[in-house]
Amino acid sequence: MSVHVLIVSPLLVPLFAAASCALFWRRPAVQPWISLAASGVLLLVALRLLLLTADGTILVAQMGDWPAPFGISLVIDIFAAIMLAITGLMALAVGIYSLGPGRAGRDRAGFHPLYHSLLLGVCGSFVTGDLFNLYVWFEVMLIASFGLLVLDRSREQLDGGIRYVMLNLIGTTLFLASIALLYGMTGTLNMADLARVVPDLDNRGAVLAVALLLLVAFGAKAAVFPLFNWLPASYHTASMPVVAIFAALLTKVGVYAILRVYTLLFSGDTGWLGPIFTVIAIGTMVIGVLGAAAHYDVRKILSFHIISQIGYMLIGLALMTPLAIAGSILYIVHHIVVKANLFLLAGAIRQHGGSYALARLGGLWRTAPLLGLLFLIPALSLAGIPPLSGFWGKLAVIRASLDAQAWILAAAALVVGLLTLYSMIKIWNEAFWKAEPLPHPEAHWGRGERVAMYLPIVALAAITLTIGLYTEPFARLSIDAANQLLDRDAYIAAVLTSGAAP
Repeated sequence: MSVHVLIVSPLLVPLFAAASCALFWRRPAVQPWISLAASGVLLLVALRLLLLTADGTILVAQMGDWPAPFGISLVIDIFAAIMLAITGLMALAVGIYSLGPGRAGRDRAGFHPLYHSLLLGVCGSFVTGDLFNLYVWFEVMLIASFGLLVLDRSREQLDGGIRYVMLNLIGTTLFLASIALLYGMTGTLNMADLARVVPDLDNRGAVLAVALLLLVAFGAKAAVFPLFNWLPASYHTASMPVVAIFAALLTKVGVYAILRVYTLLFSGDTGWLGPIFTVIAIGTMVIGVLGAAAHYDVRKILSFHIISQIGYMLIGLALMTPLAIAGSILYIVHHIVVKANLFLLAGAIRQHGGSYALARLGGLWRTAPLLGLLFLIPALSLAGIPPLSGFWGKLAVIRASLDAQAWILAAAALVVGLLTLYSMIKIWNEAFWKAEPLPHPEAHWGRGERVAMYLPIVALAAITLTIGLYTEPFARLSIDAANQLLDRDAYIAAVLTSGAAP
């Protein structure tokens, strides 16, 4: 397989899978196997791309042989390859989990075509080298995610879906407006070409306005403070496979866009960007964790923790140092695995305990001890307990804050970690440790459904342990990705010469 075909493969695989599943619309029993096969291929392709870029090579493909900046550029560096690899892993894990309880209804409702359409938008966002095409992939994600969100067509889902779409449409409209302003100022939308042109623009006020508009657009997608309301209003309404892939990837696309654009286009404006990102990071961490502490529904607690943990990922941009950016990247990888696993576990808790409400749960440590043990691994990792993966991500960003003498930022990260631990202990005490308040009918599910539910949970827990106990290669890759993000010249040279830059 040529390198150019390999670069396009993260788009071709989910596109083919979505089309194939749609062709088998009247044969829903066939769709899951097409979906699983495509997810496995996507993971293999992404791992191959990660191996090719791990030495610092930037892979570039120009669509239609139009040279940059006139054509569509696809660009994969270490950071993009990391995000593609973790996307492939999540696609496969959630795809297996979707074979569990509730599979028949999801398959008939069109879960698999929408699922791979969502993955297409996610992968497109990671590989595009053009701002307008980033907007297009955002729209692909929005359409597919709305379809997945209202898959069961319940009143609660439709209400949450309307809020989700309306607030995200505002963000994408601002994104389109900022693209128009940027094109009017520079005459280009290729990100490498923009990185060359934007620092030399004389009208710095206009640059600041565009940067702030982009921050609002990407911040709405990432659910940062104060643009997070759509997430807790909608995520808890979706079925568990849907909310697991949402929790893993959707907000991270927004974080990825922020990291990519602000290190590439606006890295010279750290004088005003740093304080803004500091306020946003602290506000996102604190508001998210307080929302989680106030709720007693497993889905809502975990939804607010998505918001809270996004704040840690923004510390890198608040400080703009190699260690801080590396810590943000490592934290993104950890959080994708852990947060997806916690929502998968929430589905298992519902299956065993009959409810998501903590008041109606109890006694699961006695009836499902394996589930309790598997819950502790991602829960303690989310709180940053050593030696799990979350500890190393938080250690990196807190150490970077202390090195930069950002005392308030470091203190906020530590306090939010303690409150996160409180929320996880609350779920443990209520669902597993206390006595069962009311007996409920025992769930009837087959051996195959049980295996499909537990296999990805066990695999993701093992990955969390691996990152925690064998951190060095993950940390080294994150540091290399951070150094590459901060080296604008290599990215510019690779794209504008249509070659590979070591």
